[in-house]
Amino acid sequence: MKPALAPIHARRFAALGDPTRLQVFALISRAPLSVAEVAAQLPVSRPAVSQHLKVLADAGLVQLESVGTRNLYRPDTDGVESLRSFIDSLWDVGLARFKRQAEKVARERAVGQRKIREPK
Repeated sequence: MKPALAPIHARRFAALGDPTRLQVFALISRAPLSVAEVAAQLPVSRPAVSQHLKVLADAGLVQLESVGTRNLYRPDTDGVESLRSFIDSLWDVGLARFKRQAEKVARERAVGQRKIREPK
């Protein structure tokens, strides 16, 4: 990861670290929603939903979209893709390490099998 991206990723993960905020994000990930529509589905007030959406927007995870007279929130595809790429890069490193370890174990077993078969 580039050092310049660390604060951005940290802010995004922190924004999603709040349980209510994560629920808000999950709701708008299914379909663009207004503040009122989100509040109707959660046990929090409209002002609280607005604050959660502001934190998510400041972290680059949601965007406001005006459709006629309605203001709808939807995921910011660039912000979400950035987090996904970061997580994928961690997964790639983990898989590469697992592969190296599995190959090492396979080589060691193969050597052990040859020693058992060779007459003394």
